[in-house]
Amino acid sequence: MTDDAPATTASARLDPIPGEWRGVSPKYIVVDLVGNLIGGIVSVVVASFSIWLLHWGVWGWVITIAVAAVMIVLISLTPRRVRAIRYQLREDDLVFRRGLAFQRIVAVPFGRMQLVDITRGPLARALGLAELKLVTAAAATAVVIPGLAIEDAEELRDRLVALAETRRAGL
Repeated sequence: MTDDAPATTASARLDPIPGEWRGVSPKYIVVDLVGNLIGGIVSVVVASFSIWLLHWGVWGWVITIAVAAVMIVLISLTPRRVRAIRYQLREDDLVFRRGLAFQRIVAVPFGRMQLVDITRGPLARALGLAELKLVTAAAATAVVIPGLAIEDAEELRDRLVALAETRRAGL
């Protein structure tokens, strides 16, 4: 055995999970952009109003410009952030991944799923999209997959419910 063996094992563990990753619909970019735009406008309006109300002068405008700059950066990253949302079905679990700088990867075992829910907001409904929410007993593992085409969300929900029932039956 060489000295490289432990490093090889550790690096294999840290490699991205092999398999077919599925992404969300590109239409979800519109939903996320609208949400970020509304949040950005509200933030800039609140910052501007606080300048007027509290008479902050130059520092107030600096804060408003900083808030606007942060919102512009967030809005410009939206398409890339949406493309980073991925999920895959494996033999025993569903793996969900999201994030650019701060990635979150969650594996939800089929036998631990308690609820599979589909939610549709007004803009998502107009674009034919839905979000799928997976709930387990552990609050930290609640996973929301946004931006799925409604047909894909319903198919995935039905498949996950069927898989969860077969896994629980073996307990």
